Amino acid sequence: MSLEFVFRLIGMVVCAVVSFQLALSLGGGWQDLRAISALTLAGAALGLIVTPWVTIRPVAWAGSRIRSMPASKLVAGVLGMILGLAVAALLAPALSNLPPPLGGTLPLAASVLFGYLGAAVMGMRYQDISRFVSAHLGREVAQGSPKSRSEGKVLLDTSVIIDGRIADISRTGFIGETMLVPRFVLNELQHIADSSDPLRRNRGRRGLDMLNKLRKESVVPIVITDMDVEGVREVDDKLVMLARQLHCPVVTNDYNLNRVAELQGVLVLSINELANAVRTILLPGETLQVRIIQEGKEAGQGVGYLDDGTMVVVENGKRFLNRTVEAVVTKVLQTAAGRMIFAHLS
Repeated sequence: MSLEFVFRLIGMVVCAVVSFQLALSLGGGWQDLRAISALTLAGAALGLIVTPWVTIRPVAWAGSRIRSMPASKLVAGVLGMILGLAVAALLAPALSNLPPPLGGTLPLAASVLFGYLGAAVMGMRYQDISRFVSAHLGREVAQGSPKSRSEGKVLLDTSVIIDGRIADISRTGFIGETMLVPRFVLNELQHIADSSDPLRRNRGRRGLDMLNKLRKESVVPIVITDMDVEGVREVDDKLVMLARQLHCPVVTNDYNLNRVAELQGVLVLSINELANAVRTILLPGETLQVRIIQEGKEAGQGVGYLDDGTMVVVENGKRFLNRTVEAVVTKVLQTAAGRMIFAHLS
């Protein structure tokens, strides 16, 4: 038996009793039994239908809103409500001296009104208030800037979980913050894993496996959070807005998300940019050893890869296919896809 059904039964009984008493007071006793029965049954039916909408469901709605609300916004709302109630308490003595019925109702109305206004104003403007307070306390809180960064958490997006390198990076200790995975990102991973397309399905399952590996092997906590952004459907848009609310960076491999986030003042930690930054630096004239594994686009070219994934194009290297050769670097080219090295046989 569900809790909602129990509340429906309780509401039905209470409304039936109230309707019965009301029918007795209006009908003058037991003289009109038919009308009394009809009103009692109508009250019971009303209680059975309406009770969850005035008991359980408002509480569940409030609970979901509180779970998805950032802690800073929740604290600001509570403080605003306290300030509003304090203002109402200061006005209560003057309002109580008004002639009835105003003297009895206005203090309560003022408490409700000012409490709501305080919570609403602080909830909507808590970011501006935070900046104002921080500036006057001498702390620099740069909000809305790509350089602003929370010291406690980072957000992971779908692409970086599927990529998997975040697991190796986290084990090294380079990311010291708690890694947050929003529920909507997890839902997107599950949706990809359930896809009818084999490629998408494999990517989704790889992402779920990597997330499980992260939770077991990471040196920092991995938290699945229920925080959400209302009124937004796209996962990337939700990530950017949630990062702005939490003042934390987004870890991603998505080029488009990277650019959109930067335009909105959100710091992005790109695994691809990190990989490019730590790749081996080779200068023209230096020698290297590379295994030729395929033909190049131009005639006679051979292509190989270094251990870090850097592509090496060797002139006249086609004839050494599936062999390791020594080559001299002639040019290093940085592209959006990564670094390319051109070389000739030594």
